[in-house]
Amino acid sequence: MAVAAEGGSVEEGVGESSSPPREAPPAPAVSGGSGGGGGAPRDICTQVFERLVADGNEEVAGPDFRVQLEAHFARLPFSYQLDINVDKSADVLVHQKVLAEAKDPLRRPAFRVRFLRVEDMDSAYGSDASDEGADDGDDLSVRQDTPYTHIHEIVFSTIDKPKLLSQDTDGLHKALEASVLRNEGSWSGSSHSSAAERTLPFQVKGGEWEIDKRLLKMGEMIASGSCGDLFHGTYFGEDVAVKVLKAEHLNNNVWNEFTQEVYILREVHHTNVVRFIGACTKPPKFCIITEYMSGGSLYDYVHKQRNVVDLPTLLKFACDICRGMCYLHQRGIIHRDLKTANLLMDKDHVVKVADFGVARFQDQGGIMTAETGTYRWMAPEVINHQPYDNKADVFSFAIVLWELLTSKIPYDTMTPLQAAVGVRQGLRPVLPEKTHPKLLDLLQRCWETIPSNRPAFSDILTELEGLLAEVQVTSGETSKQPKDISASTD
Repeated sequence: MAVAAEGGSVEEGVGESSSPPREAPPAPAVSGGSGGGGGAPRDICTQVFERLVADGNEEVAGPDFRVQLEAHFARLPFSYQLDINVDKSADVLVHQKVLAEAKDPLRRPAFRVRFLRVEDMDSAYGSDASDEGADDGDDLSVRQDTPYTHIHEIVFSTIDKPKLLSQDTDGLHKALEASVLRNEGSWSGSSHSSAAERTLPFQVKGGEWEIDKRLLKMGEMIASGSCGDLFHGTYFGEDVAVKVLKAEHLNNNVWNEFTQEVYILREVHHTNVVRFIGACTKPPKFCIITEYMSGGSLYDYVHKQRNVVDLPTLLKFACDICRGMCYLHQRGIIHRDLKTANLLMDKDHVVKVADFGVARFQDQGGIMTAETGTYRWMAPEVINHQPYDNKADVFSFAIVLWELLTSKIPYDTMTPLQAAVGVRQGLRPVLPEKTHPKLLDLLQRCWETIPSNRPAFSDILTELEGLLAEVQVTSGETSKQPKDISASTD
């Protein structure tokens, strides 16, 4: 565990060295070694600045960057410069950001966890540590038998506080869990992995969920997004949907969404949640395989196929959504992007919740304030970057319900950003006319501005099932509703 003098951290990533800084060359222009030594803080600051320039770091272009960098070194004890490895100059930028985070009392302690692969100190090759996959000009075949130890390094920043780690362990524990999950495929330490494998922070453990790529047959493309494409395919003779990441857009954010989706899909099993089949988590192709939903999305059903949803059908759809969301919320999962495009239908028109790329466990650590989701369906507290919980999903459900009632896209005369500004100021879609009064009342309670005033999905489901039974009796339909499956795990 590392503790910065006033604070500090690094981005999590496989293969970053945790060795002490190497001695600086006699006269570095742009040092490739450590800044350790007896120079003044400004000397190390200059080396870091020059290395960032040489590496083409975009933040260097800022007009006040050099002044801010010097202020960062000036505020810290002299010992800080002794720990700087100029090879890792980008870490200094992260140190600055974590120190800034720690100024917020709600973010203390601000910490980062990173996975490290460290060479054995007794190695015959005499190296302190190795950056996995770093291009040092070394012949990897010579180093293939180098023994490694795998560790998780914790770096945190906070104000002085007695018994800090005994009081703030929950968030740290969750961060460690997330790091272990992201890196559990990297424990083997093989030096023969490809460049792509060496740079990825996480691989899902093979076996239970890793599919046999030879048995996956790709069909036509169903849809295309900014970060991936969706294909119809077959696996073991079963129709499947294959979500494939676009290699050219593979970055940390995309990869984190991918691994988070795999992690959550592995944990959920419910009639109204899309069924997970497996994943490809090893280069060169990364994809998630789920059951094929031949009915498409509710968005397409309403807006592209222009189906008019009658009240009994609408209520059946709404009950399906509520059952899926009840199940997720009971397990502490917040979807965070509930919308008609992420609600899919099977051949029997059973609606299932899908797309868990931005979903998370509510107790995953920290207070959620990130602006996550899609503006037209986003709750005001999310837009405002305020702390939020699973009631944000209830707000999104209200917009979905309105969408099914009106067959319109929410705020269709506005841009997404204009809609977001309107929602934060209290704007809501115009209430539809000639709609069942109980449904209108429920709709308005679900999009209340104050999250605690919104009902839970379990209560919403009870109301919808009662209304559905009432509507079916009124319309002369025979009730053929299945038993309540809100607690089902099959």
